[in-house]
Amino acid sequence: MAKKSTTNFSQAFDELEQITEWFEKGEADLDEGLKKFERGLELAKVCKEKLSEVENKIKELKKKFEE
Repeated sequence: MAKKSTTNFSQAFDELEQITEWFEKGEADLDEGLKKFERGLELAKVCKEKLSEVENKIKELKKKFEE
């Protein structure tokens, strides 16, 4: 069972950028690449969830002030 992430959006995005840069360098370590890929997917999920939360909050606020 996966544990609930306490990473905030900024931290997740920064780490995801670092992983992307590592891959762009063309490192050839397959095992490390697999670990980084898996971590990248976890971080992308965190970012997506946080963005969704913010989007929902914005919709709620807009609706509240449009009434």
